[in-house]
Amino acid sequence: MLRIKKDDLVKVITGKDKGKTGKIMKVFPEEQRALVERINLVKKARRRTQQQQGGIVDIEAPIHLSNIMLIDKKTSQPTRFGRSILKDGSKVRLAKKGGEVI
Repeated sequence: MLRIKKDDLVKVITGKDKGKTGKIMKVFPEEQRALVERINLVKKARRRTQQQQGGIVDIEAPIHLSNIMLIDKKTSQPTRFGRSILKDGSKVRLAKKGGEVI
């Protein structure tokens, strides 16, 4: 089961962007990677088209899930998290530090 989902707020814990935070834009479960907004930028040469100007642009590259950590909304700190089943049968993610539902 994937624990990190789209629109989660994460912090980079290792690599060239260590310490930066961003929002998950897309998750690639097969490769265990995620696309994070304004994180892991790489240069890419783009061809000019009628819609856009050509040149070298910065785009986000996927980052491995082991290099990012979810941010607890209550404490605004990176935290580990686990799963729990509520009384109504729904599964939720709980932060280990604060115990809050993510």
